[in-house]
Amino acid sequence: MAELVERPLKDPSLSRSLALFRAFLREQTDPDHCYTLLARDAVDQVARHTDLEARIVLDVGGGCGHFTEEFRRRGAHGYLFEPDLGELGSRGRPPEGAVVADGYLLPVPDGVADVCFSSNVLEHVADPETFLSEMVRVTRPGGLIYLSFTNWFSPWGGHETAPWHYLGARRARERYRRRTGREAKHTVGENLFPVHIGPTLKHVRGREDVDIVSARSRYWPFLPGAITRIPGLRELATWNLLLILRRTGSPPAPDGNRGETRSSEAHS
Repeated sequence: MAELVERPLKDPSLSRSLALFRAFLREQTDPDHCYTLLARDAVDQVARHTDLEARIVLDVGGGCGHFTEEFRRRGAHGYLFEPDLGELGSRGRPPEGAVVADGYLLPVPDGVADVCFSSNVLEHVADPETFLSEMVRVTRPGGLIYLSFTNWFSPWGGHETAPWHYLGARRARERYRRRTGREAKHTVGENLFPVHIGPTLKHVRGREDVDIVSARSRYWPFLPGAITRIPGLRELATWNLLLILRRTGSPPAPDGNRGETRSSEAHS
């Protein structure tokens, strides 16, 4: 497995999917291995569409910093924005320069990022369209937006309560409490929200400020873009939707106070 972590995995491929799945099974006991492998895989996906050397990358909701560190390892200027202090410090000290900030209101000027990156965050926000709009705002025209999320009807949609979320979120939580003797980390309507592929794709396709570069299953080993084109089936079989978008249009009109105001709000 160590070799798989060091070497880029062919994407898509069965060996890659199996390596990621095995890492997920060890998430609770060996989170560093799991998220290091996932970060290297995700940054490989970004690097297929843009050069990372000296690029500005914003990692939105990146937890304790595995993705930010991997972008920096590839030569990018990576910046981590995470609203949860517990997540930010879960490995001890957070990465240098990390900022406590909400993804709805990032403390940076318009169009500053070459890449705006968010891995498995969208299902944890109550207003995914506003979250996406903020990612678009901070990305320069021609820049990339990487967005992935676990859709609700995925076998993993209920996170730690899966797959019993298919029988209802409350019933799944009750079963988890009975089985483990503790409360589930995620509560639907509080820090986990049902997000669906069809409405998400419809929203993105209707936007005039982005073009879709890729819309695919993040982990599927065969024809990952095909499954997302089949209504109904995609909600079950995609497991995790990956969107890579390119920012279109001209830079926003300059507003000298906007970035300063946002920065002040984030640190107040």
